Amino acid sequence: MIRKIFISLIGLILVSGLKAEIPKYSNEFLSIGVGARSFGMSHAVVASTGDVTAGYWNPAGLIGIKRDADIGLMHAEYFAGIAKYDYTGFAIRIDDRSVGAFSVIRFGVDDIPNTLELIDNNGNIRYDRISTFSAADYGFLFSYARTSTVEGLSYGGNAKLIYRKTGDFATAWGFGFDLGVQYRFRKWHFGANARDVTSTFNAWSFNTADLEEVFLATGNEIPVNSLELTLPRLILGAARSFKLHEKFNLLAVLNTDITFDGKRHVLASTDFLSIDPHLGVEVDYNKLVFLRIGIGNMQLVPDFEKQNSFDFQPSLGLGIHWRNFTIDYALTDIADQSIALYSNIFSLRFNFHLPSSGKSN
Repeated sequence: MIRKIFISLIGLILVSGLKAEIPKYSNEFLSIGVGARSFGMSHAVVASTGDVTAGYWNPAGLIGIKRDADIGLMHAEYFAGIAKYDYTGFAIRIDDRSVGAFSVIRFGVDDIPNTLELIDNNGNIRYDRISTFSAADYGFLFSYARTSTVEGLSYGGNAKLIYRKTGDFATAWGFGFDLGVQYRFRKWHFGANARDVTSTFNAWSFNTADLEEVFLATGNEIPVNSLELTLPRLILGAARSFKLHEKFNLLAVLNTDITFDGKRHVLASTDFLSIDPHLGVEVDYNKLVFLRIGIGNMQLVPDFEKQNSFDFQPSLGLGIHWRNFTIDYALTDIADQSIALYSNIFSLRFNFHLPSSGKSN
């Protein structure tokens, strides 16, 4: 298994050599994240995730689900409710050593006015001819995780199906893979997730029959069918748990996102790779109440005098676990600690035993 992961990572680096011909930002809706716990910790969860949301963050972490099955839900709205982001996940234990999961992600803007037919053939403005459409992206993740024969080691993978649609004007289908590992040694947790490890493709198809006249009149180029690739990304993480008191525990985590598509505006970058760190802390009382803080999106921002200042995105989160239910909340800015509006994110998880297991809740 380790050999296969090593070969995949070598392929990841080789594929990155195509960056000059591939868009840097593709399928970005799959980079937003899922679960309010992760948002409260600035997405620094690749080493510590162990519930249904691991199907997104690191499929190897699915081994950590507490019961036979785990269900997760999340809803968030951005830009004053214009854009809506939804997540649903379901994980089920297959046997003592393996877990399967299915996740659905949707990011969309609905009820967009279509004014192509606003003016009729006689030059009259006809508001009754205005229709609406949606621009939505869908991600379907099929996950599998298994415990290794090496104590503390688990591994897993995702098969991703992507569907993107902009009204009747454009559609795209895509497919890709993720690979993940987790290793737990005493109070230390380590994790790695290679996203889009073979590069994820989107095949776009455009319906421009109703747009050609407008494109020609305005001098715009008429789009043709195209192929879009999402280059690999490597996410590394480490976490350490501490016993603060008899009923108080602390988890400190560090994530590092490494991209190979050229220089990005992150804390450390070269022409070959970019490194984006995330820090998070979670304090819990008897595994019932959780307080979380995180720092991410760290940047050195130059001012008019070409002096760099350190900028970052803070986040805050709360969680309550009662019996089989977990409710998480996160408050986070879209970009940094500016005066921009903060987003309120809620998520819910429910885990349970299946009737055939003979166990009680």
